[in-house]
Amino acid sequence: MKKINRRLKYALVFSGGGARGLVHAGALCALEEAGFPPPALVAGTSMGAIIGGLYAAGMKGADLKRYVLDELDIAAVMDSPVFRIEGPIGKLFQTGQIIGNIASKSGIDSGKKIFETLEKLSQKKNIEDCSIPFVCNAVDICTGREVIFHSGSIAKAMRASMSFPFFFEPLVDGDFCYVDGGVANNLPVRAAREYGAALGISRILAVDTRRWRVVPPDSFKNGGQVVMRCFDALLHVSETEGNEGCADLLVHAVDKSSPFDFSRKRELIELGEAAIRQSRAALEVFFGSGIKAALARRGLSNCGIHIDTYWGKN
Repeated sequence: MKKINRRLKYALVFSGGGARGLVHAGALCALEEAGFPPPALVAGTSMGAIIGGLYAAGMKGADLKRYVLDELDIAAVMDSPVFRIEGPIGKLFQTGQIIGNIASKSGIDSGKKIFETLEKLSQKKNIEDCSIPFVCNAVDICTGREVIFHSGSIAKAMRASMSFPFFFEPLVDGDFCYVDGGVANNLPVRAAREYGAALGISRILAVDTRRWRVVPPDSFKNGGQVVMRCFDALLHVSETEGNEGCADLLVHAVDKSSPFDFSRKRELIELGEAAIRQSRAALEVFFGSGIKAALARRGLSNCGIHIDTYWGKN
């Protein structure tokens, strides 16, 4: 490895992406295995907020990888029976249950069991008690504003950030009604810069599970794919092109499977690991110490380096 600046104060930012966000656990493992220094700030949205928040609370990349592979059972952390019955009868029941839930509730699942799990994994810590400063975002649908969580219960912050509309009930907290932070910003680089300024943050390393690409009309086989594409299109249109919204190094770890498919946990973690390993040269520039590294960074575009790693189904 080239000489790196071990005192570098940088922010690590993780995007949302549902199941695809499990790539972040693999990315953390690969960063640790490569010997790069830990971040001075972690920021995330939705699943990126969960992985980033648990890391900030004290879980290492290896801990997160082991938990995902050996202990995470998505059906066990959902309180709706919709996700526990398999086969044709299960599908018929799911359809009726989903319609019933949406007609009478604000989401398919209340998110209560997930919140309890997050509290246990984070040891009920507040963000102020974390070993690494942490921020995540959500959207208050009462006011329409993006809200940045930087204090208080880390489990509540993660639960607010992961409240994907229709799928999970919003998190109601006093006068606020929070939904998934990805509705406003799926990669909270701007929040990392704003809250990292007081910490002396000088660079941003981000991992994104999404990379906008033009696709043909026959790409959409069902209504779910259309809805997810509309959500992605909304994010694509609203993305900030200014430097304040850009990371110095942006690693895309993109898997084409459904964001609700948790059956490919191992593949997703391996994708995160591969994305970091394939970005080794760029990471050495990002972390580099000395004149050569400084000159290399100075020659970058306004929005830094983009590294793409694509896996998964067509």
